Amino acid sequence: MSLRGKASIVGVGLAGLGAAPGFTHLDLTALAVRRALDDAGLQLSDVDGLFTANMVNMMPTLAVGEYLGIRPAVNVGSNTGGNVFLDHLQWAALALDAGLCEVAVVCYGSNQRTGGLSIMPPDAPVHDSPWDPREPISSYALSAARHLHDFGTTREQLAGVAVAARRWAQLNPDAFVRDPLTVDDVLASRMVCDPLSVLDCCLVTDGAGAVVLTRRERAEDLARDPVHLLGVATATSHRQISAMPDLTTTPAAESGPRAFAMAGLGPADVDVLQLYDAFTINVVLFLEDLGFCKKGEGGAFASPERIGPGGELPVNTNGGGLSCVQPGMYGIFTLVEAVQQLRGEAGERQVAGAEVALCHGNGGLLAAESTALLGTAATL
Repeated sequence: MSLRGKASIVGVGLAGLGAAPGFTHLDLTALAVRRALDDAGLQLSDVDGLFTANMVNMMPTLAVGEYLGIRPAVNVGSNTGGNVFLDHLQWAALALDAGLCEVAVVCYGSNQRTGGLSIMPPDAPVHDSPWDPREPISSYALSAARHLHDFGTTREQLAGVAVAARRWAQLNPDAFVRDPLTVDDVLASRMVCDPLSVLDCCLVTDGAGAVVLTRRERAEDLARDPVHLLGVATATSHRQISAMPDLTTTPAAESGPRAFAMAGLGPADVDVLQLYDAFTINVVLFLEDLGFCKKGEGGAFASPERIGPGGELPVNTNGGGLSCVQPGMYGIFTLVEAVQQLRGEAGERQVAGAEVALCHGNGGLLAAESTALLGTAATL
């Protein structure tokens, strides 16, 4: 079954980026939802599909639905980590296409910076936890170390990913960290888990995001230009890092090709990428696994000159999780930034003529990967 062109994003909203003292995760989620609905020209009473997850509520759709004061007909609260909101995009499109709901909201909020929330879930991996790893960084460091060993990738190349993200953040007034950053700064920063230093790691912030979807036919009657879902797919391979089949190949190698096939597109058709950059190694791995370069070439490929402002392949144009916002699960923000780029609303960081955006979410310990392709009306 193809979902190409069946559903469209008609509104996006952000709230509490960076630090939002005094706000709970539900407060921030509700603010983002309200702003996304305002953006779409819709009301809370229009929402009959709710797709959400967070790091606090075991039954997230019940908690969020109650807080919003809605009783949606479709509720999906699955959680595979930071990729899940792109996975929710798939289920929302399916529900809309089946006529199970008319207006779907995908949302997330967290106050982990000011609320002191731990980002690690209570269900620690049974075989790895006896070794007391510092998760999630220990697992990502294993992947990074293996990539350096197998392919000759360097710490300087990883640092370049952080530098590119910071250059984009300097063009984004909403980014949490905007001061200048160099490769030498990253290399000199405190080592957290070899080979990843503190500046190879994403931020710890508050923040919330929401997107509103409806069927394409209805979307075309609303006030804003819709952004259309062209392709989407999810793949998983393990739970704990010791069970990862190959430390340098993620399930994005499966989700990417399936999303491209649904969209009828390939990497060369993509104008802007929003990749889940929990750590600098993520961007290297995903560029390879999604087909933008060959396996082992991601380190050299992901130079600031290529993926930063003015480069041929814009990546994480809001500054990403490394410099803009990372409240525990980042996936929803890839969607919001992609929509802003495709609507031409990104200000100084706008990618000229952007018509196709790829969003990629990462969950768990490089374990769950979701890829979505979005496009303007010209792509249908």
